[in-house]
Amino acid sequence: MGKKRKENKTRRLSRKKKRLYLGGMAVVLAAGLLTWSRVNTRVPTRYSAAEGTASSGYVRRETRTPLSPALFVGKTATAYQVAQEIPDVLDRLYCYCECDKHMGHLTLLSCFVDSHAAT
Repeated sequence: MGKKRKENKTRRLSRKKKRLYLGGMAVVLAAGLLTWSRVNTRVPTRYSAAEGTASSGYVRRETRTPLSPALFVGKTATAYQVAQEIPDVLDRLYCYCECDKHMGHLTLLSCFVDSHAAT
């Protein structure tokens, strides 16, 4: 009979530990969900809709315009269409194909002013 009391006491402790563990996990989960929901709904205050790349004062290094997407088909045409829509962004990106060394390109936009981006 003495053994049963000892087993019940250890069971009670393990039940208390389980409840404590589950309670702690619930608190951590609730805090994580609250933080995640607040981060996703926050709008940056630094940028406004009136600000854009046109008013930023950025001067493009590549002065030529991208080729027409009508000259290409498939994914290549889509890439040239995007290049026409966001030339300022592409002008700020470095091209990793090293075309600046052998073709005289300045930025990623330079690849789209000729047929180099299609290859």
